[in-house]
Amino acid sequence: MTSLCIDFGGTVIKIGLLDCSQVIARRALPSFGLETDLAAVSAAAHSLLAGTDSSPVTGVGIAMPGVVDQVRGCLVAAHDKYGYALGMDIRTWAGNEFGAPVAIENDARAALIGETQYGCAVGEQDVVLIILGTGVGTAALIEGRVLRGAHDHAGILGGHTTIQLAGPPCNCGNIGCAEAIASTWALERAVRAHPRLAASSWWTTRLTRGHLGIKDLLDSQDDGVSRDILDVFIGAWGAAISGLCNSYDPEVVIISGGVMRSADALLPRLEAAAVAHLWPSAHRPRFVTPAGPEHSVLLGLSVLATQAAEENRHL
Repeated sequence: MTSLCIDFGGTVIKIGLLDCSQVIARRALPSFGLETDLAAVSAAAHSLLAGTDSSPVTGVGIAMPGVVDQVRGCLVAAHDKYGYALGMDIRTWAGNEFGAPVAIENDARAALIGETQYGCAVGEQDVVLIILGTGVGTAALIEGRVLRGAHDHAGILGGHTTIQLAGPPCNCGNIGCAEAIASTWALERAVRAHPRLAASSWWTTRLTRGHLGIKDLLDSQDDGVSRDILDVFIGAWGAAISGLCNSYDPEVVIISGGVMRSADALLPRLEAAAVAHLWPSAHRPRFVTPAGPEHSVLLGLSVLATQAAEENRHL
């Protein structure tokens, strides 16, 4: 079964054709946060389909970085970038565009499904996941069931818990969220606010080129500004992870996102930062990171698209 999987990310939109866990073909587009993104995605997806010898698409999976209403098939809360999609029937749009049953899900939940079905936590029943990137996305699996809650908000707002009462404003409207302190979109503010910025040749040069990424911190760890900011980021991420662990009592913590391609450098520090804040009697979970963190969401969408196709056959 061939699934068309579309991950509307904060910076990049990823499109993939998957057969279960096998990525047949994929493409990436910039996300501009405009309704024209939909036309670009449709054109790129049809081009991808035309350029492969795979069987016809049997299901479509779509991930969005916000709160997804499963009943209505639409995005009901998001940050500025996907404001145009709020309330839009994404499920019907995709069904009309690609002629197949559609599943729509929050991106972190999709990543959790992918990694527990095909990836680094196969067979685990109690898992939390955090995605570090443009924002900070989270999700939880409890006793083998993906946590969604009564209104589709459960488990996905771990990056929007206040961890600094006097912290910076977040684009969600809250203050001192982990995402407001430690994310790609928060990085430039952190760099410009650093008291020793003027002495950093790395950052004074790097700022002129724009499009900062967390990789810039990892590429410049001999720079004092970078070390300071990375310490703050790891502390914020650790606090968010410990909050998930204290709330959901997992056996496994998955840390995903493109930054985890540097897992050897980051994973031990993140585990230490999270464990330092756990309730004294809390279980110390196993920390893992995907082999291909950039594919976590697509893997989950493959699972969901296959389920949507199977459900449609039984109607």
